[in-house]
Amino acid sequence: MFDRVFEKDVAITGIGQSEVGRPSTKSAMRLTLDAAFEAIQDAGLTPADIDGVSCWPGDNNNGNSFSPVGPNALISAMGLQVNWFGGGYEGPGPLAGVINGAMAIAAGLARHVLVFRTITEASGRLVDKGASALTNKTSGRDTSYFWQWYTPFNVLSAVNLMAMYAQRHFHEFGTRPEQLAQIALTCRRNAVLNPKAVMRKPMGMDDYMASRMISTPLRMFDCDVHCDASTALVLSRADAAKDGPNAPIRIEAIGAALHQPWSWDQISLTEGAAFDVGRMMWNRTDLKPSDVGSAQLYDGFSILTMIWLEAMGLCARGESGAFVEGGARIARDGVLPINTNGGQLSGGRTHGLGYVHEACTQLWSRAGDRQIAPHQVSVCASGGGPLGGSLLLVRD
Repeated sequence: MFDRVFEKDVAITGIGQSEVGRPSTKSAMRLTLDAAFEAIQDAGLTPADIDGVSCWPGDNNNGNSFSPVGPNALISAMGLQVNWFGGGYEGPGPLAGVINGAMAIAAGLARHVLVFRTITEASGRLVDKGASALTNKTSGRDTSYFWQWYTPFNVLSAVNLMAMYAQRHFHEFGTRPEQLAQIALTCRRNAVLNPKAVMRKPMGMDDYMASRMISTPLRMFDCDVHCDASTALVLSRADAAKDGPNAPIRIEAIGAALHQPWSWDQISLTEGAAFDVGRMMWNRTDLKPSDVGSAQLYDGFSILTMIWLEAMGLCARGESGAFVEGGARIARDGVLPINTNGGQLSGGRTHGLGYVHEACTQLWSRAGDRQIAPHQVSVCASGGGPLGGSLLLVRD
């Protein structure tokens, strides 16, 4: 199907992450610099080695809390001399910065690309509690103001949209609240062992069930927690990756497909773009879902993690409820550990790149108390509804 799988020429060689605050006292640029310098040092490089910069969605809305730092600002602050840089909202969601950076390397435009994602929504909500509401979306952030078709009908938050996905999943497949709860409970158990996680207080089923209903059937603990943080990684050309201090983590395959309208509601509410993404990714590799040793799957809302489990072929369509029931299969010592840093439900909404950071942390056996069994293959997936991207990562 594909004449050339360009991503196999690219590897992750270093990672970095700032503090994760709720909120942080540091500026967005300070958080970004902390993550960027850590990633560069981790890769055994210096800023002079970085000849490409990539992020998503870039500073395309006057630096609001959703994306307060873009490539231009970081290049200037670090004094980088780059041959390629890019950032923009259009594309397959939060992992677009990684995919675009990998394409730049494969195309011969750069040798080492710094990819980052900064978000300061915790600080933003101190100033405006409706900062993340759909009514605040602008053409710069969302390409076109299609939210006008939702907000007049009181769809004022993404949770209202995702609640439709959850309710449909319940209706079609018999999914139950106790099953959905396992995503939040698993993330919390993992977050307890993550010193950077925002939510570290132990939580049980009774706590989950007692939490406030936000948009039926999604409760408060089904929703991610805003934070201030920056995450960065260094992508390197495969031949250059061999010279670094870390075993290269090769990008074996990507998924970025969209075979349906870009809409949150005129699509299958139990699939979305995730299944297009999954099919594309597995068509670009000889590996199989059974080879995956850990999965870092988007949990902006808990239902999305269940949809990604199905879309990535990690369980059959409609069977994610049964797969996660009881939590044993997806626990750190289970057959498929998920969201081992606490995900976005408890670790903090680092929005996409945090999953890649955690996957690399686990593959390099650096996770400390939350470290899972040694493995070579991890999958990351991010996004929901009509946008999404995935990475299949292999530690050489």
